[in-house]
Amino acid sequence: MTTEPLLSPKFALALQFANEIHSTQVRKGIGAPYISHLMAVSALVLEFGGNETKAIAALLHDSAEDCGGRPMLDSVRVMFGDDVAEIVEACTDTFDTPKPEWRPRTQAYLQAMAGKPAGAKLVACADKLHNIGNTLRDIQGEGVEAWKLRMAETPNGAADKQCWYYLGCLEALSTGWATPLLGEFARAVRQLCEWVGSDADLARVEELTRRLQR
Repeated sequence: MTTEPLLSPKFALALQFANEIHSTQVRKGIGAPYISHLMAVSALVLEFGGNETKAIAALLHDSAEDCGGRPMLDSVRVMFGDDVAEIVEACTDTFDTPKPEWRPRTQAYLQAMAGKPAGAKLVACADKLHNIGNTLRDIQGEGVEAWKLRMAETPNGAADKQCWYYLGCLEALSTGWATPLLGEFARAVRQLCEWVGSDADLARVEELTRRLQR
């Protein structure tokens, strides 16, 4: 036990700042305040060995993408430093508004993520794990067929796209990096593929899981 605070006032400032810039945004589907996602991602980062810098970056990982692009990234850099800003930048798949077409944008993001440093991958993995956890909860609550029908009506939410995306995330994150958090994510991706994926998806998740075990 320590008598010193484990997190500094800068973490509290980041939480307040994240709440302010995302104050009008809600989570898709569940309608919860968006800050709930950011707090969950930051908690995962801390629980799996991340330091305060990474936890702050987790709170702010969507700031540039959803709240102002590069000017927002510049504000993050001034307020919280280069290390936080670099992780936020690594987790941002576009600075453009409106966002470019989903598939090529996502492919470029995944390709870049494969080469990012461990700190950025930790934040990204926590983000993806929380997102897929919500997806699995939706599938379990609605039932597979009802979920598939609903998602088929959304631009990028069809079951095959969801499996493609999360398998791509797993491959990118497991390139040159290993952590128990990645194993948690792999299990969630496997569950998604078992529920709504194809035989090819299941084969790929098996291959990627074996890579983690080497």
